Amino acid sequence: MPAMPAAARPAPRWVAADWKDLPGWGGDDLLAAWPALLGNCQRPAAGWAEFCARAALLAPGDATEATLLLMKHLRPWRIAADGGETTGLMTGYFEPQLAASRQRQGAFQWPLHALPADPTLRRLPRRDIDGHPRLVALELAYVDDPFGLLQLQIQGSGRLVMRDPSGGERISRVAYAGHNDQPFQSVARALLDRGEVADATPRTLSDWARRNPAKVREALAVNPRVVYFREESLGDAATGPRGAQGVPLTPGRSVAVDRAFIALGTPLWLDSTEPLSTTPLRRLVLAQDTVSAITGAVRADLFWGWGEEAALQASRTRQPLRLWALWPVEGRPAAP
Repeated sequence: MPAMPAAARPAPRWVAADWKDLPGWGGDDLLAAWPALLGNCQRPAAGWAEFCARAALLAPGDATEATLLLMKHLRPWRIAADGGETTGLMTGYFEPQLAASRQRQGAFQWPLHALPADPTLRRLPRRDIDGHPRLVALELAYVDDPFGLLQLQIQGSGRLVMRDPSGGERISRVAYAGHNDQPFQSVARALLDRGEVADATPRTLSDWARRNPAKVREALAVNPRVVYFREESLGDAATGPRGAQGVPLTPGRSVAVDRAFIALGTPLWLDSTEPLSTTPLRRLVLAQDTVSAITGAVRADLFWGWGEEAALQASRTRQPLRLWALWPVEGRPAAP
């Protein structure tokens, strides 16, 4: 019997399982997931070098062959919490994609800032940043959706779509560069508590802003925290942002996890349901990111991609979850 993964040694969090224990195993198109699995091997977790070397040489012809290859080289482990609970929570996240302008004009009035070098400027709360004379030079671009900008700051990265005079589009990515050390407060929660919105979906919040332009700045000031960005080129628009593992995230295949329980790079079998539905959602995903709000053993944040539909799916995702880790049959597993 292979050694129990190190993630299980401090407490009975990982329990040896059989492939037949995985709900829906064999129903996922693992051939479609194979590129994401190979991408995962760009930064393999400790103990995965041998599997990744083999995977690079394999070329499964269909989903069945891909499934059999994983069954040959990997072994499933059920993930449980310290108290033995095997059901947890799945949420979702996305990469915001916002229309933007290099100049402050028309509806494009909401700036993204680069990180100030001066610590005093860097720590200013939100209400004091926009329009500050010493920060104007650090305005990277302007967006037309204040709640889209707020979501961009919460997510920590995103895409800007800028039109050139000829009508073409240029897409760039902005990545997290730091924040102003102010506490985070939920603007959406404040609006919900006051009864100004019925729900906190991105579309609802943006619609509220369009109907109430005079109230927007005061509403945003509830949250003093501001995130600063750096701009990066985006060579391939189909490439996701890099997660904590250092590899591009794949929509529907990448999850953020708690690294105290699951090592980055670990393939996982996810058993949940589609958002706002009882339709099963069972698939191979990869632990490629971490988010401070994701804590616990049976906990995952599914990356839905970018754009409006991904934002909607992410906002609706709050489903029961069970997880199985897939680990090489051979080799010495590493602790998270």
